[in-house]
Amino acid sequence: ENMSDLSLNITDCTQVVVPEEVFFTVAAAGILENLLVLLAVVRNKNLHLPMYFFICSLALSDMLGSLYKTLENIFIILCKMGYLTRRGAFEKKLDDAMDSMFILSLLGSIFSLLAIAADRYITIFYALRYHNIMTLRRALVILAIIWTFCAGSSIAIALFSHEVATVIPFTILFPLMMFFILCLYVHMFLLARAHAKKIASLPTSTAHQRTNMKGAITLTVFLGVFLCCWAPFVLHILLARFCPHNPYCACYMSVFHVNGTLIMCNAIINPMIFAFRSPELWNTFKKMFCCAR
Repeated sequence: ENMSDLSLNITDCTQVVVPEEVFFTVAAAGILENLLVLLAVVRNKNLHLPMYFFICSLALSDMLGSLYKTLENIFIILCKMGYLTRRGAFEKKLDDAMDSMFILSLLGSIFSLLAIAADRYITIFYALRYHNIMTLRRALVILAIIWTFCAGSSIAIALFSHEVATVIPFTILFPLMMFFILCLYVHMFLLARAHAKKIASLPTSTAHQRTNMKGAITLTVFLGVFLCCWAPFVLHILLARFCPHNPYCACYMSVFHVNGTLIMCNAIINPMIFAFRSPELWNTFKKMFCCAR
């Protein structure tokens, strides 16, 4: 809010504001869709697999992102109405809690995408040993480690967010993890053809390879959507911290509300990708809505 006021003073760029009705509609849709994914995986025992548990982790991260932006917008509205002050002790704690939720959502999404990428990699290149390598117990342990680390990091970063030494590692982590996942994809697709020849003698190799590549393509779509929706907001954080008085930076920060809405759009798009590219999940959705056996 302070950066928005500052940007109006040093740039001619008009502040872009998303209507509250649109904002809350997008947020509610993202929360409900991801909640539906979680319920579908819980209800269908055929979906109790490591891959779907990693997808649930991503869905939970998306829910937190939408919830964060919803609470932040409500907080701003209450401040404008005079029910809350911007510099009070309670408001400061509330702001820290919301910042922690935002960081938890971002880190959770990054590491969930990384876990899904690693799972797809093992599925494609170690197909015969997949069930021995990625057991359900190991998947749950991985998720427990991920969320414990993300929760601890989010609290620490939120408490010391005013320190440059805290902001720099956080902002470096985003492109670093994305680069690592991208390298994993490139390696995956380059070796996929050679790996397919090695298992060509198996009776189900063609169908199995086609299924694995479909999963890899789905994961690539996830990454592309994630970058398009989260990168503008992360860039906003960088510019607000390191060049708030530059007119060009201020001009970019005038679309803050649009960047925040993109985060919630990510929460809407991901469940759609799950539903359209996973027949088992799509059938579960239909049964949940149609109340069929």
